[in-house]
Formats: sequence, C-alpha cells, structure tokens
Amino acid sequence: MITHVVLMKLTDRADAPEAKRRAEALAGVVPSLRSVRVDLDTLGLDGSSDLALTTTHDDAAGLRAYAEHPAHQDLLGWLRPRLAGRAAVDYES
Repeated sequence: MITHVVLMKLTDRADAPEAKRRAEALAGVVPSLRSVRVDLDTLGLDGSSDLALTTTHDDAAGLRAYAEHPAHQDLLGWLRPRLAGRAAVDYES
C-alpha cells in the first residue's frame, strides 16, 4: 500500500472548503484511489498549511494512475492557481 500525503498552503484560505469538496469527490471516480481524506487546518497559526490530503493506493502504479487520471487533472487545474505552496510525501506500508 502506498500512502500519499500532501500539505497545501492556499493563497486564499477561504478556498480550503471548496478544495476539500473537490478532492473528496474523486472517491469512486478514480479507480486506483483506495481512500481519500481531506482535513482543514482549524487554528491558522503561522507556518501552518491550510489543507492536508491523504490518499491510499495499492502500489506505485496506482498512485501514478491517480495522478494521471482526468478527474485528478481537473482538480489540479482548479487548485494550482490557488496554491501558495505544497509539500508531499509518499510512503509504503
């Protein structure tokens, strides 16, 4: 199993709920996406990210298929202009 974790800082924190809604909508649409969880930062402290996305995939090929899927690409098209920064980690369990 591959877990994909992305922390995102948005240019406008008010976009976080819509980003969450759009990311969660990928469940059931992208076949290689085994689970998706999106959590929003509640404290807004300096240095905090606004959103944490965690997805799971059977393997690295599944993560690549998710990344390339048209629905994920649509999400990225909406999200990228709103990003101030992001960090990701992928790990196997």
